[in-house]
Formats: sequence, C-alpha cells, structure tokens
Amino acid sequence: MALAESTGDLAEKEANELPVKTMTTSNSKGVQVNGVNGVNGGLENGNERPNGKEDGHVDGVRSSEANGSTLTQRKPKKSSVLKAKDNNYPPLYDDDDRDERRLDRLQAYRAAGIRFAPWNIPYRRRMQTVAVIIHCLSIASTVSFFFFLCAIPIFWPLIIPYLLHMSLSKNATDGRLRMRSERWRRLPVWKLFGEYFPAKLHKTHDLPPTRKYIFGYHPHGIISHGAFAAFATEALGFSEKFPGITNSLLTLDSNFRIPLYRDYILAFGLQSVSKESITNILTKGGPNNEGMGRAVTIVVGGARESLEAQPGVMNLVLADRKGFVKMAIRTGADLVPVLAFGENDLYDQLSPKTHPWLHKAQMWVLRTLKFTLPFLHGRGIFNYDVGLMPYRRRLNIVVGRPIMVAQKKEGEIENEEVDRLHREYVGELEKMWERYKDVFAGRRRGEMNILK
Repeated sequence: MALAESTGDLAEKEANELPVKTMTTSNSKGVQVNGVNGVNGGLENGNERPNGKEDGHVDGVRSSEANGSTLTQRKPKKSSVLKAKDNNYPPLYDDDDRDERRLDRLQAYRAAGIRFAPWNIPYRRRMQTVAVIIHCLSIASTVSFFFFLCAIPIFWPLIIPYLLHMSLSKNATDGRLRMRSERWRRLPVWKLFGEYFPAKLHKTHDLPPTRKYIFGYHPHGIISHGAFAAFATEALGFSEKFPGITNSLLTLDSNFRIPLYRDYILAFGLQSVSKESITNILTKGGPNNEGMGRAVTIVVGGARESLEAQPGVMNLVLADRKGFVKMAIRTGADLVPVLAFGENDLYDQLSPKTHPWLHKAQMWVLRTLKFTLPFLHGRGIFNYDVGLMPYRRRLNIVVGRPIMVAQKKEGEIENEEVDRLHREYVGELEKMWERYKDVFAGRRRGEMNILK
C-alpha cells in the first residue's frame, strides 16, 4: 500500500510540473478510446490506486471524447527520474516516516492474529501473570538449578546424599504427609495464581470430617490448573469451605523422581497416585489414626483425557475407569464428583478429528512411555494469542454430592457393586452438568460425553 501511494503521489506531482503537448482531434478519438479501454482494463484487473484519482481521470477522457476536443499528452522531465539509478525499487519510507512504519507493523500483527497487551496493565494483574509463570516453569527451573549445582564441585558432597535420599525416600507413598506445609500452601503467590483466571471453588453439599473421601476431578484439561489451585493450595479457600478435611492432590509417581521438583510438590502435600499411596493416606492419620478426615483428589481421566481437551467441549474418559471406585470400597472412602467448568478452555490444541495421524502417534507414545505430548498453545506474557501460558478464562470448580461407600475387604468386592457405584457416580456428574452448564458453560460447543 505504501508503494502504491508514494508512486501515485509522484505521478501526480510530475503531472503538475511537466509541459503539455496537444494532439490533433483527428486521431484523438482513437487514442481516447484506447486510453479509456486501458484505464478500464486496469480497473477491472484490480490495479487501482488507493487515492481514488482513477475515476476523475477516466471521466475527463470520456468528456473530451464526447466534445471532440484535443487529448493532452505529457512527457516526463529528466529530473523526475528516480535518483537511485543503481536500484530498481523506489524508497518505501521517508527518513521521518516512523509513525507510518509503526502503523504498518501493527496492521501486520493484527492480520496475523497477534494482539499485544497494553503497557498500562494494573500491577496486580502483572503479579498474577508472574504467579502463573512461576508454576508453569517449576519443572524447568528446578531441573536447571539442579544441573547448575552439579556443575559446581563444592556442592557435590551435598548432591550425592540428596540423590540417595531421593531414590530411597517414601515421602510420596507412606501417607504421613511429613513434608506438607500449610504455610507454603497459603502463600500470597498462590492467591494471585487463582485470581489469574479467575478460579472459584463452589460447595454444593457439606462433607462431614468424620468420613474419608476420594474426590474425582473432571476433566483433566492440559495441565489441571484448576485442581492445583483448588486442592494443592488454599488459594480458593478449601479449608474454609470444608473444615476438618485434609485433602491431597495425587500425581504420577515419576514426578517424584525429578530432583528438587519433588520437594516443591511435596510441600503442597501432593502424593503419588499409586495404590500403595492411596491406601496409606486413607487408612492412616486423622483423629483415630484410621484416615478419618483425610481425602485424596484423583484426576480420573489422566493423560488420555488430556488429548480430548478442546475449548467448549466436555469429553470425559470415564466409561472404563473403575479403579478409583474399587479403591473407595477397599478404604471405605466416599466418592465425591468434581466438575471443573472451563478447564478445557485454558489452552488450544490440535484436534484428533482434524489430525488423526498425529493423534495415533500421541496414543502410541502414551501406551509406550505412559505419558503424552499434547500439541498446544495458549497466550504469551506480553500478548494474548501466542505462547504456553494458559488463557485468562474463568474456572468454576463445583464439588458435588458425596456418594457413601461401605468398606469391604479385597476378596469381598463384587463387580456388581463396583458397576452400581460407577453408574451412580456418572449420574451425579450428569446432574451437575445439566444443572450448571447454562451458568458456567454458556459458550459450549456440545454436551458432556462419557468416553471409553
């Protein structure tokens, strides 16, 4: 556009300065017709200038033809030739044309769909972004710091005992929660983390502290930010809404094999999702040392469900997931369904329907390595469209009605009872969806689906 405008202005300036030579009317009509056809052809081909001078030029040619007057012919001056003889391209910008150049850049960014954040963002929102960055980079930062320490020989006498302790420690599975720190869970930075989306925890029923519970969190989303905010910290006020209950968010056992990162998540009270860990948490501790007042939160869909995370969609991988129901019967823990509206909206990722070959590769990685690699993107630190940070979209985490479970020994558990409790659990999730979907999922693209 800048080239067209500068060339058009140059031609207009030359037209005002050049001498005029008239042609006789005997040949003017033919020349006029050709000139009109040439101009019209250029207009039909879309070769019009943005300053809109073509229409007046064509009308002038037509009027001269109708009146039989002479047609003017202009010859350029030698001085009007571009000064840069060694370059075939005219200059696109003047030296002082910075504003126009900046405007062109902004238009290019907008055409690419990139929206940059303004500089006058309130200070608290900046701090909310910093809190999310801290958590999102927790693995990368702790691992990088560990290898930095390994590069300094003076720390080797400390690193070797630490690695031995990490390989032999049972802190993630013994159920004692020795490294859990309430002060760490209540730090102001996690309050900022919850305000970033913002996230809110909704209580629908009372949970007596004389029982033990297994919370089933749905959906997994990409990184389960809602589960972290609600059950790993006090950012959303879990202890105030459910007093007397000590809840532990469960994660993969492999996370406790990452140096320094394991200590970071153990301070939140995170524990392994293994059978041993769940049994120990729900059968030890509490007022009577039998697990009363204890709870665990399991993201039931797991990595498989993370591949189904799409904005506006609620696909739950739950039809064949019955292991958590069996654990509830073994430990006598009540089942509590949790539905997180907005968890799937925090990132965009490639859809399995539009990229089936990629989905097959992800499933192969999941079956082989027990983890998956979602191809995702969110927003950036200084823009709203490109990056790995979650979008600022509301999270509403609804804790449903507890389903009472009678404790039975391993050999006494019947499949019929497992199926009955599973159906009741799914039914509660469906009730929660129907009750709150118009409130918290107004922009949904479909209904909730239970997948295998």
